[in-house]
Amino acid sequence: MSVLSNPLAIGSNAAAIAAFNLSLLTSPLAIVVVVSLAVGLLMVVLFGYTSDQKAIGIAKDQLKAHLLAVRLYRDQIPVVMGSYGKILRGTGRYLKLAFKPLLYVIIPITLLMVQVDRYLGQTPIPVNAPFLLTVHATSRADLGWLNDTVLDLPPEITTTAPPVYIPAENEIVVRLVGSKEGKYELKIPDGPGQIATKTVCVGGDLPRISTVRLRGHFWSRMFLSAEPPLPENTPLDSISINYPDRNIEIAGYGMNWIWLFFILSMVAGFIFKELLGIQI
Repeated sequence: MSVLSNPLAIGSNAAAIAAFNLSLLTSPLAIVVVVSLAVGLLMVVLFGYTSDQKAIGIAKDQLKAHLLAVRLYRDQIPVVMGSYGKILRGTGRYLKLAFKPLLYVIIPITLLMVQVDRYLGQTPIPVNAPFLLTVHATSRADLGWLNDTVLDLPPEITTTAPPVYIPAENEIVVRLVGSKEGKYELKIPDGPGQIATKTVCVGGDLPRISTVRLRGHFWSRMFLSAEPPLPENTPLDSISINYPDRNIEIAGYGMNWIWLFFILSMVAGFIFKELLGIQI
């Protein structure tokens, strides 16, 4: 029986093709490309709406005129020196015109990059691969319970070596391994009757990853952590996991997604600038 005459074979082939296409669209590379194009367009549109386009155009034309004067009158020192002075003043005028629009562009894009990095910055822990859990305490008075810490682990997470206590760093390091894909909660006793938790992602999907959970440290939490802060009354300062960094392969060369995003968004921005006729 041919494939064309077998509805089951046709259906299975169509499902396989659809699954393959979906995996391509949801791959880290595809996500970076889409985000870069969207951010490139957003940068240009925001800059265009928040800037004085006419004044920027005049400032750029004046700079071009002064640069042309330097080339045309390079044998006349007074003219050249005067043109250099005008170039400096014109550059300052241009930067002043561009500063406020750049703030409107940079702030939302920075916040967006922080959120995207939660998904693309690191990979989940591979199944059956060892990883380290580091518990850092704030006070030497608490080292006794820290050294005797017994973790409350789900069945899928097990220890592979005794905890290592590092007095100089005031912390304890535990080597763990995950036997099954999923998102798990590790429970760490942080005092009499108290429990601190830390999530760990095991597998090969694109989950939202938090490498560290912190107590206080507001700005560090904004950029580094995707979990609620540790309670203020806990003696723990941080709980972290050493997730592998993610590299996106381009023509056999791996790079961090942020570098690829920066390159693609800049290229997209210049293309959209020309298409929309916006002065930058």
